Amino acid sequence: MKVRISCRDKYEAQKLASLIYLKDSNEIFITEILNVVENEVIVSLKDKSAHSVILRDNHFVEVFTDFLQSVFEKKHKIVGIAIFEEDVEIIKE
Repeated sequence: MKVRISCRDKYEAQKLASLIYLKDSNEIFITEILNVVENEVIVSLKDKSAHSVILRDNHFVEVFTDFLQSVFEKKHKIVGIAIFEEDVEIIKE
C-alpha cells in the first residue's frame, strides 16, 4: 500500500520524509501523532522529541494520520519513502 502526501513546500516534504523513515536501518522514527492543528501535524519521535510538519491542507492530514495508524498498531511497517517536490510517497506492507 502506498499514499502520497502533499506538504506546504519542498522543505516540509524533506522534513516529513526524514522524520518518518530511515532507509539504511529500515526504521520508523515517528512513534505517535501528538496533535493536529488545522494542517499542521505534531509528531513524537523515538528519542521523545516532538516536531511539526505542515501539510498542504486538512485532507492530507486525515490521509496521513489514517495511513500511519496501522503502523503505530504494528499491523504494517514502512518499507519505502520517496520525495517528489512537495509530495512524499510513503509505502507500507
